[in-house]
Amino acid sequence: MSAVPPNLLPLHRRATSCILKIWKMKSDSHQRLQKILAQAGYGSRRACEQMILQGRVRVNGQVVTQLGTQADPQRDVIEVDGQRVRLLETHTYILLHKPAGVVTTRYDPRAKRTVMHLLQGVSTPVFPVGRLDADTTGALLLTNDGELAYRLTHPRYGVPKTYLVEVRGEVKDPTLRQLGEGVVLEDGPTAPAQVQRLRYQPQRQTTFLRLTLHEGRKRQVKRMCQAVGHPVVRLHRERFGPLSLHDLPPGAWRHLTAEEVAALKRAVGLPA
Repeated sequence: MSAVPPNLLPLHRRATSCILKIWKMKSDSHQRLQKILAQAGYGSRRACEQMILQGRVRVNGQVVTQLGTQADPQRDVIEVDGQRVRLLETHTYILLHKPAGVVTTRYDPRAKRTVMHLLQGVSTPVFPVGRLDADTTGALLLTNDGELAYRLTHPRYGVPKTYLVEVRGEVKDPTLRQLGEGVVLEDGPTAPAQVQRLRYQPQRQTTFLRLTLHEGRKRQVKRMCQAVGHPVVRLHRERFGPLSLHDLPPGAWRHLTAEEVAALKRAVGLPA
């Protein structure tokens, strides 16, 4: 390679600098496909990964099924089920007091009612963050902020979820310690939890507990209580991270305040 003449060195340096900046901008604009879909409000990253694996996503006309695929949301044509993906300029955050008998999903042809049927007046597409069983009531967050949803449900961030639980039988101190220290389930031992015995009801032969978890396995509270010999009778989620229902009645919803959104983001290391 020939040397650059001394009189052309400044020009050469500027040209090289510009090329590197352009290369960096191009590199920075490419993101993993599931992250782009999550940012566009199609669900959490995990839900978007399933869309990709199911062959529902196209990039520039080509079906993509590889999870590591990257794209540029500004330059590439990205489609889900034939509809072009457009990034959201703003996000929506909703707290719902989920009643019993309602399924936590965006769509289920077998269900009479889903949580989406309760969001009258909400025009922006949102999705539930995590899930509550049909017979479980309480605090449920819905949003179109995929990155926040991903972090809120990832065990790495340990977002606390507090439940009011009614179980069969009288729960004694050794069982409380067992629930708090960890219970061995079929998918491994549970992480330490905070457990409080509230009261025993002799006439119903049930005990009320307050249980705070920092992980979110499927049906975890029910499986933990079943494992220690006290099946769940009723389950209600009082808090999700910093969010509390307060006096929000069952079936009602409200938008989060700016302070609540900021608190959620701080809890998972996102800029508020």
